[in-house]
Amino acid sequence: MLNILAVGPHPDDVELGMGGSILKFTEEGHRVTIVDLTDGEPTPKGNPETRKRESIKSSRILGIEERITLEYPNRYLQDEIEAREELAEIIRRIQPDVLFAPYWIDAHPDHIATSKICDAARFYGRLEKIELTGKPTYVKKVFYYLSSHLKKDIQPAFLIDISRFIEMKIELIGCYESQFGSAPEDHQVVEGILNSNRYWGGLIGVEFAEPFISREEIGIKDIEALF
Repeated sequence: MLNILAVGPHPDDVELGMGGSILKFTEEGHRVTIVDLTDGEPTPKGNPETRKRESIKSSRILGIEERITLEYPNRYLQDEIEAREELAEIIRRIQPDVLFAPYWIDAHPDHIATSKICDAARFYGRLEKIELTGKPTYVKKVFYYLSSHLKKDIQPAFLIDISRFIEMKIELIGCYESQFGSAPEDHQVVEGILNSNRYWGGLIGVEFAEPFISREEIGIKDIEALF
């Protein structure tokens, strides 16, 4: 079983980008931890206490073992040494096999910063002569999920079939009522997610799928892995 770490700038970003895949991972017995670099506030209808309750509710549905919310400022998140080191210490404690980060091209500065922080923290995590807690480790694989504010075509490295989990993914999004209202299925963000996941699914002959991007080449052990 794999040890998986998914990092997002705000509560709900991981769910929007790869909620269906995490549901699949936990069903298969993989250990998943989520780190939100900010609490997502301020927002027009939210507050820190509400956002915390919403993320806890979502985490229970996801079946994850741990969710960590750091205290960096929403809207003003920066790729700085402090954030890199704090995430690196989490990596060294958790020892993940795989790290998921937001796609590095985005209109939202927090998403771009989070992607950069993840890349740096992966590197910092392996260093030995550095004042960081935990055992040095180098995360074997880093993949990037799509939770973007840009209407941009991408070339994914792979797609994960989430057809069985699409209703649960919408339920996850519905946990964030302060962001998407009491009827999330009517929200334009949810409509966009459904349309996007349906498009990616169509490319691999399934109903719904989530795309993932990689900076590095991906190897397979044998041809059966393609089916």
